[in-house]
Amino acid sequence: MGVRIIGLIVVVAVLGAALYSSQLTTEPLKVSGFVEAHEVRVGSRVGGRVESVKVKEGATVAASDVLVTLEAYDLKERRAAAAAELDQRKSALAKLEAGHRAEDIEQARAARDRLAALVSKLKAGPRAQEINAAQSQVEAADARLEFANLTLKRAQTLMEKRAVNQEDLDRAVASVKIETATLNARRQELELLQAGTRGEEIAEAEAQLAGADAALSELVNGFRKEDIDEARAAVAAADAALAAIDRQMQELTVRAPTAGVVEAVDLEPGDLIGPNQPALSMLDVQELWVRAYVPENRLNLKVGQTVSVTVDSYPGRRFKAHVSYVATQAEFTPRNVQTPEERSKQVFRIKATLDEGGDVLRPGMAADVWLEAAE
Repeated sequence: MGVRIIGLIVVVAVLGAALYSSQLTTEPLKVSGFVEAHEVRVGSRVGGRVESVKVKEGATVAASDVLVTLEAYDLKERRAAAAAELDQRKSALAKLEAGHRAEDIEQARAARDRLAALVSKLKAGPRAQEINAAQSQVEAADARLEFANLTLKRAQTLMEKRAVNQEDLDRAVASVKIETATLNARRQELELLQAGTRGEEIAEAEAQLAGADAALSELVNGFRKEDIDEARAAVAAADAALAAIDRQMQELTVRAPTAGVVEAVDLEPGDLIGPNQPALSMLDVQELWVRAYVPENRLNLKVGQTVSVTVDSYPGRRFKAHVSYVATQAEFTPRNVQTPEERSKQVFRIKATLDEGGDVLRPGMAADVWLEAAE
């Protein structure tokens, strides 16, 4: 009997200890939410008519995968024109940088040299040999005039004696006139040679020489720096215009900016989409998180703190996560969120980013965030 009493006392003691321990142990706090992901709305900066749609809703895509292609319209022709304009500008710049051709420079130098020789010739005046030759021409003309006068006198004497006819006398008179004119011309030529070159002719030749010398210097020195800079700026502008068209042509192919899942596609070939307008939406599943709300009296959380997440689809499995955001302002609990605390109390929104489970978890799954690590 005593043994039974002792055994009963032991059992009661064990049960009491277990009941006391259970009262001291509280279930770790959990808050509920949903698995979320970034929504990416993808479109084109240029817009246009849809040529083809490469994906369907729910498709998993990798970064840079083609989603939609648009028709080029007139971009190909505009690019060809811009490329031709760039080539033309580059050729003009190369011409200016290379300077003038050697043949042009030599031709200008030869013209300058000819004018320089002419100026020297004009300044030097006639040579002594030319003056002597002109003097001889004057003397010869004077002798011929003297002979013509003698012939005329003889003809006049013979005419009085009726020994010659009137025609012979007229011929003698004409000869005197001709020789007189010739002598005057030769004398003037001699005077011109003796006077030398006129100053006006020298000045005109010197001006032509100065112009030829300036033209040669311009060819030798090449084009002005300002002209080259202007041509270089034109090349840069044409290159930028071509790059802008290339960028527009790249926008004809809408690609996935990141790996993810296509959420909504409402396009068919032939549809028109506007520039800078979303063409489809996708979810970035590389970063998943749970948005939840924590009661004010349990807000002993820190950013970076480790927590765990469970979902109904994988019972018994916990996914590692960390607190990446804690709101600084309180709010009332949303209707779709349940906590063990009273709903009337204020809560703070937190964001628990998942460190694992990206291969099995999907946006929209109901999830619980366990905050035992915060205890």
